[in-house]
Amino acid sequence: MVLVKEYRVVLPVSVEEYQVGQLYSVAEASKNETGGGEGIEVLKNEPYEMECGEKGQFTHKIYHLKSKVPAFVKMIAPEGALTFHEKAWNAYPYCRTIVTNEYMKDDFIIKIETWHKPDMGTLENVHDWNDIDWKEVEVVPIDIAKRESVATADYKPEEDPAVFHSEKTGRGPLGPDWKDELKADCPYMCAYKLVTVKFKWWGLSTKVENFIHMQERRIFTNFHRQLFCWIDSWIGLTMEDIRRMEEETQRELEELRRSGPIRGTSAAHEQ
Repeated sequence: MVLVKEYRVVLPVSVEEYQVGQLYSVAEASKNETGGGEGIEVLKNEPYEMECGEKGQFTHKIYHLKSKVPAFVKMIAPEGALTFHEKAWNAYPYCRTIVTNEYMKDDFIIKIETWHKPDMGTLENVHDWNDIDWKEVEVVPIDIAKRESVATADYKPEEDPAVFHSEKTGRGPLGPDWKDELKADCPYMCAYKLVTVKFKWWGLSTKVENFIHMQERRIFTNFHRQLFCWIDSWIGLTMEDIRRMEEETQRELEELRRSGPIRGTSAAHEQ
């Protein structure tokens, strides 16, 4: 079985601003995922170019996440099955991420394809699927300002767009009707995230695929709430600043993974 959903995240930032904000926030979130022998290991972070002309930044990460997989999976899976490889091709404004598992091989995959567009999430079939397949895809809107969309354990007042006000941009707080109230001089965009999940394991496929989608929605919600509330930290940074920060983060992650406990629960595989 394969379960596909498209998550649409509207943000009060421009497509150009988001490119920097996303990379900054991924680096910060990675630190909160790492420690005590678990977390994120960065193997590659380098430019790439394909024969078709697509080019951008390629990353290869390993996720050591034993403490974060469902209990019913840990009960039956060997130790090596709890390590996941993530390969991401960031050809912004298009990004593609594929998560695999060496133990399950072709029986497990999470594929995330994202288009970043300067609109309010009104485009249909932005990924250009054929009509028959597209009809089977569930569209899931995500409102970053909705408090009820965040689990109690995940909630942080300082990362709540409904109360946050940006000193540098003047944006926020975001009220219940913020999408309709965006001023003409306030930029906006939508991340269209098409997520394909395949987990082929007798008796567990449907349960795990639904669990993964639930986690992906949680990741997208928490991550984008953070991204907006961290705007004063990343607005104005250049791509050179970001690449330098990524190099520093890679070194810090390796130190953290060998040391203390994981510091947070926000996932970092956002691209």
